[in-house]
Amino acid sequence: MEQYDVVVIGAGTAGESIARNVAEGGRSVALVEANRVGGECPYVACTPGKAMLRAAHVRHLVRHAAEVGAVSAPLTLDAERYAYAAAVERRDEKSSHRDDEGAADSVEASGVTLVRGRGVISGPGVVAVDGRELGFTDLVIGSGTSAVRPEIDGLGDVPTWTSDEALSSSELPASLLVLGSGAVGCELAQIFARFGTTVTVVDSADRLLPSEEPQISEILRGAFDDDGIAVRFGISAQRAEATDAGVAVTFDDGTTIEAERLLLAVGRQPKTDGLGLATIGVTAEDDGTLSTGPDGRVDGQEHVWAAGDVTGVAPYTHTANYQARIITANLLGGTATASYAAIPRSVFTEPAVGSVGRTVAAASDEDLTVVSTCADLTETARSGTDGLDAGAIVLVADPARRVLVGASAIGPEADHWISEAVLAIRAEVPLDVLADVVHGFPTYPEAYELAVRQLLEQLDGEAGDGGS
Repeated sequence: MEQYDVVVIGAGTAGESIARNVAEGGRSVALVEANRVGGECPYVACTPGKAMLRAAHVRHLVRHAAEVGAVSAPLTLDAERYAYAAAVERRDEKSSHRDDEGAADSVEASGVTLVRGRGVISGPGVVAVDGRELGFTDLVIGSGTSAVRPEIDGLGDVPTWTSDEALSSSELPASLLVLGSGAVGCELAQIFARFGTTVTVVDSADRLLPSEEPQISEILRGAFDDDGIAVRFGISAQRAEATDAGVAVTFDDGTTIEAERLLLAVGRQPKTDGLGLATIGVTAEDDGTLSTGPDGRVDGQEHVWAAGDVTGVAPYTHTANYQARIITANLLGGTATASYAAIPRSVFTEPAVGSVGRTVAAASDEDLTVVSTCADLTETARSGTDGLDAGAIVLVADPARRVLVGASAIGPEADHWISEAVLAIRAEVPLDVLADVVHGFPTYPEAYELAVRQLLEQLDGEAGDGGS
């Protein structure tokens, strides 16, 4: 049996980083991966998705160039399929044509032993990979997630895509039915719509981005209307049937929607089944995730760690990177702990969505008393020069501590300027200090000044009422 200080199962964002940095720190490390080194993000998720969104957004800008005086007459963009092929070619270049050879060579050059195959915990201190036994002192589980395929009669007989498949294909369907209106569903819907596909988005929830603030959902819905994206809410798919044109899906309200292709964007599930967790006394949560403490250790374990989407904590690449830093420090003798109060969330549609912390609804679910306000982005001077007709920022504050606990924004590059709220929440910056922050003119972050002043007026008004 080969013996290592650390064995890492899964070479996604977190696993690769931990393996590389722990090896460079002087410990012996084996990294087990059956698929690509680097996980999904560089090859079939973040990188190709953002490349396609960039192409779709530029096409949209060209179509609307006359509205801001860039050209003298409206432009039309024909030959969508030719343009889509060019965008796909660039997408594949940016994602290394889904080839991980460079990443694999790099991680091995750092001193990591890369073991190709599926790792299974065969007993205390042992991971088996196709008959090869790897002994460990510490085990890191970064097995990631896979796309959920909902239980719909006939689903296996119709043309479907997961998001990974959509971002690997060169096909531009004439029509697309998207199940799910979370970040992934919304981003892919806008990509295809802006390349000429007839798109319908369906969700059992009552609005787009159901986990974000309603004001954000409403403005994004308006943008989808402008893009010609049809939306249906409050219904669930019951049956799917193959047709000559593609697929017909029947919903629980009796309606049927036809499309050339069905895109499944209803969520992801942790890949913990079959890992052999029981052999080391680890039990996954009901949803398959592994519960961890702030130091990255799996609950009840001294030498078992988990990072990335498998933990169910804010399933984003930047969260995985953060967890990797925490666990790496601790495997090298440190005492680092994580705080998840200010992990940003982004939806890279146009307009972009940036959020952090709690929404009003989430605070209510936790029985937290909060105050909130919504400032209109069109009240900023920048909206006039850019021709912006809708945008907003929602701030959520703890009235007792007078600090922000949540923020959501929708507007041009909101995914960037939400960082001000991320820092404010993480550092617990007092609202009075935020109100004194000076923003460049004319910029969209000036909306923070409007929103913070509104919050202070609420809080000071309530205090005044209480003292009268």
